[in-house]
Amino acid sequence: MTLMEDAKKGLITPEIKSVAEVEGIDADTVRSCVAKGLVTIPRNIKGKSRAFGIGKYMSVKINANIGTSRDFVDIDDEVEKAKVAVEYGADTIMDLSTGGDLDLIRARIMDAVDVPIGTVPIYQAAASHKTVVDMTSDDMFNAVRKHAEDGVDFVTVHAGVNYNAIERLKNSDRITNMVSRGGSFTFAWMIHNEQENPFYAEYDYLVEIAKEYDLTLSLGDGMRPGCIHDASDGPKFMEFITLGELVSKARKSDVQTFVEGPGHVPLNEVELSVRAMKELCHEAPLYLLGPLVTDIAPGFDHITGAIGGTLAGMCGADFLCMTTPAEHLALPTADDIREGATVTRIAAHAADLTRDGQKERARAVDERMAVARAELDWDTQYKTAIDTERARTIRENRYTGSDACSMCGELCAMKIVKSALEESRQKDN
Repeated sequence: MTLMEDAKKGLITPEIKSVAEVEGIDADTVRSCVAKGLVTIPRNIKGKSRAFGIGKYMSVKINANIGTSRDFVDIDDEVEKAKVAVEYGADTIMDLSTGGDLDLIRARIMDAVDVPIGTVPIYQAAASHKTVVDMTSDDMFNAVRKHAEDGVDFVTVHAGVNYNAIERLKNSDRITNMVSRGGSFTFAWMIHNEQENPFYAEYDYLVEIAKEYDLTLSLGDGMRPGCIHDASDGPKFMEFITLGELVSKARKSDVQTFVEGPGHVPLNEVELSVRAMKELCHEAPLYLLGPLVTDIAPGFDHITGAIGGTLAGMCGADFLCMTTPAEHLALPTADDIREGATVTRIAAHAADLTRDGQKERARAVDERMAVARAELDWDTQYKTAIDTERARTIRENRYTGSDACSMCGELCAMKIVKSALEESRQKDN
């Protein structure tokens, strides 16, 4: 049986129990949410990953995208990126490799980390052909089955890219048209072959494969906006409606899902996007790339994504796909991955400070830091910091001998006020 089937029968499985303990949530609450599709725990029956809960009452989770390109194929480098991502806070890894031996790359990455692994099987379906339009529908479904058999925990499928969405795109005034790579593969295949998207037309078969392996379907955002101009337009919202229908079908078959979302969105439209997706997709866990809140910051898009991700998490997004300083520019390095993971962890924690089920626990962490700062307890500050190593290095490289920081030294506001308060108490006594 799938995890959702067990949950619907009232069973508290080891995965549900583990998630409840990690999140500080009652196990039956987690079970109920899994049964309703409000929480997803991506874990293939053939996989070895730890159980992570994504969705209602859960802390905001982080995904890191890694993988080769056809220009750069270095498996050891991608394995290192996976390890760095997990070390610095990523809860899941997506292997987006398009160059080299994709089976070997996937296997190496899965052996290197114990977090849930996601993939985009259509990349492999297209890999053995000269052009993406030459692959067949059998290639697409066989790739999904192959990845499931290998133990992948979740797969992105752009099942919402259908004829209806394409017509919306053709009649839109978009600047960037379609920026989803898997979505573009699907779009080009449909136009060339004059056929409906197989993942949409034969969605029941896709769900059947997923159920066999308890494979989570990440319903991809093929129509996500690729620039601020394109945010909140017809193609995006049309896809939301379709994805909501696909979520309902999967739930009826006891298959877990989450839904992917935009993209590039100005701050004043982030809440609209999140709440619309949640409503139209029946409160399914929401997985966002960013969203990036401006188009003009190449080299700093880990920051533009973190700004949008914080607001999105506060409004109900559950899962943030981190961006790195290399976004829009190049294949990221391990250092880029570290930077992106750290900044996105900050965004996720900032959102957790506002979320039902998590804000008390999150605020307790901030309070621990506040007390340590008030007491000039540097060891506790380092341990509590998002990046212990960086905090320690910055202070110790500029250490002047004062027990305060070198910005203030003996003019430290907290030292001065603490001393004044002690003097006041002595006078009162």
